[in-house]
Amino acid sequence: MDTTWDHTYDVVVVGSGSAGLAAALTARLRGLTALVVEKTDLYGGSTALSGGAIWVPNNFHLDGAGLGDTPEKARAYLDATVGDRVSGDRKEAYLVHGPRMVREFHDRTAVRFMYTPGYSDYYPERLGGYPQGRSVEPRVFDLGRLGPEQRATMRRAGLPTYGLTITSKDFRQLNMVGRTWAGRRTAVRVGARAALDLLARRQPLSLGEALIARMRYSLDRLGGELWLSAPMTGLVEEDGRVAGVRVTRDGRELAVRATGGVVLASGGFSHDQRLREKYLPGPTSTEWSAAAEGQTGDALEPALALGAALDLMDRVWGAPTVVPPGEKPFFLVADRGIPNMVIVDAEGNRYANEAAPYHEFVDAMYAHEARGGAGAVPSWLILDATARSRYVFTGLFPGQAFPRPWRESGFVKQAATVEELARLIGVDPGRLRATVDRFNGFARAGRDEDFHRGDSVYDRYYGDPTLPNPNLAPLEKGPFHAIPVHPGDIGTKGGLLTDATARVLREDGTVIPGLYASGNVSSAVMGETYPGPGATIGPAMTFGRLAVDHIAQAGTGTGAGA
Repeated sequence: MDTTWDHTYDVVVVGSGSAGLAAALTARLRGLTALVVEKTDLYGGSTALSGGAIWVPNNFHLDGAGLGDTPEKARAYLDATVGDRVSGDRKEAYLVHGPRMVREFHDRTAVRFMYTPGYSDYYPERLGGYPQGRSVEPRVFDLGRLGPEQRATMRRAGLPTYGLTITSKDFRQLNMVGRTWAGRRTAVRVGARAALDLLARRQPLSLGEALIARMRYSLDRLGGELWLSAPMTGLVEEDGRVAGVRVTRDGRELAVRATGGVVLASGGFSHDQRLREKYLPGPTSTEWSAAAEGQTGDALEPALALGAALDLMDRVWGAPTVVPPGEKPFFLVADRGIPNMVIVDAEGNRYANEAAPYHEFVDAMYAHEARGGAGAVPSWLILDATARSRYVFTGLFPGQAFPRPWRESGFVKQAATVEELARLIGVDPGRLRATVDRFNGFARAGRDEDFHRGDSVYDRYYGDPTLPNPNLAPLEKGPFHAIPVHPGDIGTKGGLLTDATARVLREDGTVIPGLYASGNVSSAVMGETYPGPGATIGPAMTFGRLAVDHIAQAGTGTGAGA
């Protein structure tokens, strides 16, 4: 049956995070009409809630920093981390086209990045790894450059920055504001910058908000369209090809034709408890996810109905998480690098390197849980008064008291001694005392003989540079505190299996014509691992661009429509 189309575009993109906006930008740069449909009333997806960094080896910013990266080194590193869990042609496509994406967007749009020096690859000791890091982050962007409606409808992260605009580079130094002169100088500089911005009536954004604002600004200038509160309800297939989508908008179901193709970029299924329980290791909960609330796997079922293949559905972009009462999940990144702290299981035992890359720590939580015996979900993060007085923790400045709701609800446990704290968290006092004493011995010696915390350059990035081992110092001074830690995520990693041009594949390896996918709705090119900061957004943008390049090269667009 022929479909009656309400609108026609060359490219229809489902989802308004970095993957979707990269696809739409590319469409306009190629002279194709483009529509982005977003099911929520805010654009930006999980990218807007993120650090906004991208991990793209061999891009021109790294050349400018004198890093000396090469395709050969990057290929060796992906082989040493991702391995053969993902097809070689997909990895190669990323290595080739990632740098091209960064260059073209820099030259032809308002998307701008800067190198983040020292933010190490997550496995810098492996072949091809870079201790200096390959991550680049968005340059600060003035929200005032967007129109009023675009400002009002952009998803905001709501991070506890106390009105300051903080980049990743700033954050590393500010984390040590109580310990280093570099931290204090950074605090002064960030404060002065905030004062100048206030006087100039600028509204500066950083991190993921800056990236999304830059992409939205660019899409507007290039003439791309974006519909909010317009969920996709189905894919339309004609003559064996995906020809468009069905969308609900203003209470009406519309059929929107995509003459070139449909790019699914709607994110994963972090906020669908049913899908989490079906695919992910347990226990699992939507409450532990820092992904945007709209990520409920909506695109999976329509694609599966067309025979699409899935991969990596049991994996997440893991993020050790605390969930304060009445608040959003807080993702523990730098907080696990501070010295006077341990994380223990339900019996009071350490079981992993606390400062390890965040996805690896979540894997360790589930592996420990699966072994039986003492549970690791939740685990308990234990820290002493010295840690609280010296370091930023869960967004609180050194010495700043835990919020009253945290204390009154029992979310934060506090005790004068380790033994008393153990009783509060249901752990044998002797066992926790022995764990802390053993750790303290390692801390004094400067070497964690159990889990090698502080051995990796990555571990030390968020540690205290004034100590012999930046990640190790004894827990000695009360009061002691304990906070429950859960295996959260910043998105699910599994989804539709795609090829090197982002085309969705069937179970038999054949292509579903007209259907593409990028970002967390697709299975990750990074496989079961996480090579470096920004290894989520970098591929999302690259394969969003690759999808539309394939459409443009196929010549199936009309170049007009709406």
